[in-house]
Amino acid sequence: MNGTSIKTELRNWIRQENMVTYLIVTNIAIFFLMGIIRLVALASDSANPVFVFLYDNLALHSSPDQLLVKPWGFISYMFTHYMVLHVLFNLMIFFFFGNLFRSDLGNRRVLPLYLLGGLVGGIVYVTVYNLLPGYRGIDGTMVGASAAVMTFLVASSTLMPNLEIALFGVFNIRLKWLAIALVLIDVFSMADGNLGGLLSHLGGAAFGFGYIRVLQSGTDLCGPLITAFDKISGIFSRREARAPKKFKPKKSPLRVVRNNEVAIGTRLDELLDKINEKGYESLTSEEKNWLKKYSDEK
Repeated sequence: MNGTSIKTELRNWIRQENMVTYLIVTNIAIFFLMGIIRLVALASDSANPVFVFLYDNLALHSSPDQLLVKPWGFISYMFTHYMVLHVLFNLMIFFFFGNLFRSDLGNRRVLPLYLLGGLVGGIVYVTVYNLLPGYRGIDGTMVGASAAVMTFLVASSTLMPNLEIALFGVFNIRLKWLAIALVLIDVFSMADGNLGGLLSHLGGAAFGFGYIRVLQSGTDLCGPLITAFDKISGIFSRREARAPKKFKPKKSPLRVVRNNEVAIGTRLDELLDKINEKGYESLTSEEKNWLKKYSDEK
């Protein structure tokens, strides 16, 4: 592994401050927790109630009585998986489309959009089970990030519809056609059951489309959550600033510093931080030209 350990690789991966990465790690951690409990259940019946309790408290319930005592299900369900193919398919799609979205619109919008897309999907699910005649009175449960993932898939496809990707490395397809195909798969799958779950996917997809259209008109639906998360982050930043700093020995005064190289490195870091937080399109034309000139010289 080029002289680096798995622990080091994982630490560097997490330290990239990529919210897509953080969300994927969270989903995987909960999946492993659920999986370990299920494996233990194979050897001991005593572990089975633990899995049932955990699932019951993480899943989204459609029954109003259950929602009143477990309202957090609207959030926790979108981080919870226990089937291998379910988590694998969701996180593969999210890794690609989440980072595509992040590269264009910035890191700060990722978590708010994930939560809002999943919340819309959850509301659609609960509505289906409480309004449609064949579902009333049933306490359905739902887990999985599918609604949130569909939000990113459709949002990215709406943002850059004509971007071509190599599907399975075999043939090129534009994002808009891929998104339409996956939405149609959900529509035609309704005949096989799981109507509430599939409609929640479509709810997330519709929100992803609407979010980009509203954003393009000048209104960011993620704005209030971005502001709230920035304030929370600011509170922790101030606490860290007040913490006593560890002693660091001063560097030798004999070290030669090239002021021009330092200035270039500082500006490069500032522009990369700006892209990470707000996306490439937030750069001014002068900043884009500076980056292009820097990359050409390298």
